[in-house]
Amino acid sequence: MLKTFIIGILLGFAAAAGALYAYPAVDQHREASIVSVAPNGGNIESFHVNIPMDRVMVGAPGRKQSVPPGMQWPTDEELSGIRMELFKVRNTRDIVVGVASRTSASDADVIDWVLHLPARGSLYATMQSQASEGGMRRGGITAGSREFAPLKGFMTERWVADTSGEEGAPSGRIELSANYIGEYIPEDEDGLE
Repeated sequence: MLKTFIIGILLGFAAAAGALYAYPAVDQHREASIVSVAPNGGNIESFHVNIPMDRVMVGAPGRKQSVPPGMQWPTDEELSGIRMELFKVRNTRDIVVGVASRTSASDADVIDWVLHLPARGSLYATMQSQASEGGMRRGGITAGSREFAPLKGFMTERWVADTSGEEGAPSGRIELSANYIGEYIPEDEDGLE
């Protein structure tokens, strides 16, 4: 009787493993990366966010129309100068490939971007809140996970208003360009690579 019970348990595990192999519980689709070579070396990957369609959440003090509707931003004094946004991120083929969060703090004069591409990893960049003459912000890629972990470089942000006048067109888009300059190679204790 005990042998029959143990064989039944083993056959149950084998059947469950076979079912998970044939029908995986999670099958993340990886959209092909669209990367171009930069003229001075490195690689460039571009993303964009259509506003207002791709905006998932906006949290800011004193905002009259919250996104999503009904969301209440905390009234704590510590959060009075912070604005938090969450977006769907699209590649150059206009396919949603991940999500991004944009956090700005008025007292710190900094904007932080976190791009998360589920099949690839996350990318974190910090930039100054002041835009250049052309309306572009630039900041360093400070951290990453999985595929982005060994990379260093910089990221730019630019607002492009829609001038098409088409009905249902976005009011504009936020263009993000990640410039991967190279792979980070840690130095040993003697300072040699």
